[in-house]
Amino acid sequence: MYKFLLCWRYLRTRWIALASIVSVTLGVATLIVVNSVMDGFTEEMHNRIHGILSDLVVESHSSGGISDSKWFEDRIRETLGDRLEGLTTVVAVPAMLNFSFNGSNHTQQINLIGIDQQSYASVSDFSQYLMHPENQKRIDFLLKNDGYAPGRSTFPESGWNYRRDMARLRKEIERETQRNRELRRQIKSAEVGSLSLSESMDKTTIGGVTSSPEPTAQAAGNSSDIASPSSTPEPTGLAASSDLENQPSPESLQQESANDLSSVDSAKQEATELNPPQSDSTTTEMMMAGPSLKLSPTDPAARAHYFDSETDTHTGIVLGISIGSMRYRDPHGDVKDLFFVRPGDDVTVALPGAGSPPRAIDESFTVVDFYESKMSEYDSTFAFVPLDRLQKIRGMIDPTTGKKSVTSIQMKLKPGVNLAEARDDLRAVFPPDQTMVHVQSWRDTQGPLLAAVQLETTILNILLFMIIAVAGFGILATFFMIVVEKTRDIGVLKSLGAPGSGIASIFLTYGLLLGIVGSGAGVTLGLLFVWNINSIAALIEKITGREVFDPTVYYFSEIPTIIHPAMVVWVIIGSVLIAVLASVLPSIRAARMHPVQALRYE
Repeated sequence: MYKFLLCWRYLRTRWIALASIVSVTLGVATLIVVNSVMDGFTEEMHNRIHGILSDLVVESHSSGGISDSKWFEDRIRETLGDRLEGLTTVVAVPAMLNFSFNGSNHTQQINLIGIDQQSYASVSDFSQYLMHPENQKRIDFLLKNDGYAPGRSTFPESGWNYRRDMARLRKEIERETQRNRELRRQIKSAEVGSLSLSESMDKTTIGGVTSSPEPTAQAAGNSSDIASPSSTPEPTGLAASSDLENQPSPESLQQESANDLSSVDSAKQEATELNPPQSDSTTTEMMMAGPSLKLSPTDPAARAHYFDSETDTHTGIVLGISIGSMRYRDPHGDVKDLFFVRPGDDVTVALPGAGSPPRAIDESFTVVDFYESKMSEYDSTFAFVPLDRLQKIRGMIDPTTGKKSVTSIQMKLKPGVNLAEARDDLRAVFPPDQTMVHVQSWRDTQGPLLAAVQLETTILNILLFMIIAVAGFGILATFFMIVVEKTRDIGVLKSLGAPGSGIASIFLTYGLLLGIVGSGAGVTLGLLFVWNINSIAALIEKITGREVFDPTVYYFSEIPTIIHPAMVVWVIIGSVLIAVLASVLPSIRAARMHPVQALRYE
């Protein structure tokens, strides 16, 4: 009993013990905070990665893909049986996306993924990352009227309403441009007509003699030539006066010419109204719709295939939000989103065909939604289109048998199924040397990233435990000082019959109490910090004027944290163990003291 009484007395009265407790407390609190934040980030990353990637994938390395996907699907269902929850086929190809922004073209590399609207949501959390609520329920690749990203004030106007407004604006600009061209053409025609009229007025025939209103110097100097017999006789008398009266005046000729030009302009205007000229953009839209648009748009056969942006759309495409937008800070420091394209805009995609050798294919799509998983690797590269349309564009449908090729088959397993075991079973059924396919789990696909995060967490824990180890060396030095200071007390206890083990247990128990009190205070402080970490971060931001977690980088509205009870227990056990080990050497020294030498000390 005396051992516990002495330990408690030393703990309460020795201020030097407080330094040891504080060091253990800070080390434990740091371990809990850092591990909670790291676990939160890791869990968030795993959820986002696994949200777009299925549990298992059977992938082909051939450019033509898996030619008979139905046979593979049947073998997969037979192999996995009840362990299989969902299955879908996918076509994924690298592509180049092109769009226009502020009058200039922008090109970006993407991963174009063709998905089945019916089954893709059964193998991943793809739908929950879409902007429109209807697409979150079920994607159909159709442009919606409005309602994108509800509750998000920074999202621009999108959908059919935006598309119609932009189409009408373009048409109005085209009509105004055409009117300006026609006006310039009319002015040019009028100038040409006026020039012709002036030339006709310069030379007037009077009585069969061509005369100039203002005689030239040569005519004035050669008057003898005019009086010569060979010259034409000048009309005289009544004949001359009659001819002059019948000649039109210059004013009447100019008025008549103006009337003729007006008649021509009226005829041109009527022709323009009956057959309006097509602008370059309209001609481009007609050519994109099909070969039949090479005819005039007034032809009924061409009108049936005429593409009008105000009423028609191309095949729908869902873009990763970082492909069509950029997050930045304005001059005031506020976070803004700049959208290059939005749902309702048209884009062009260049992709390789499935033939050998592959040829480049250009296809137009209409953006129908955005995909935001908050993983930059996915949001900046992934673009989704209907599977059947992508297969048709690339030529992945056999014209004789009708079989459709795919690049991969993705699967989702039921909860609790051993992922590695299911993967190995499929690898046994589909050996790579025979089937030319490779079976991987989502952890295999993201293996380097997950391994890097795990290694970082392990090294960080080792470094933080070294902080507690430093506290342990402080406990060691403190206990040696206490042993030296209490030498006479140790001698008295030994002279009264206290064994060496009893003396050693006093200091071991003292170290145990320091570890328990320090770790307990550290756990309390750490948990309070984790529960209020976002408020503390806001306070730090106000004091320093800098953000702790930049939203333009992390895309987090708050810091994610997860507290695992097992982690807390291991931290407590580790800190207490370090404190006890630090007290072993001082306790051994105290136990080996000779009572006579201890009493004669000082």
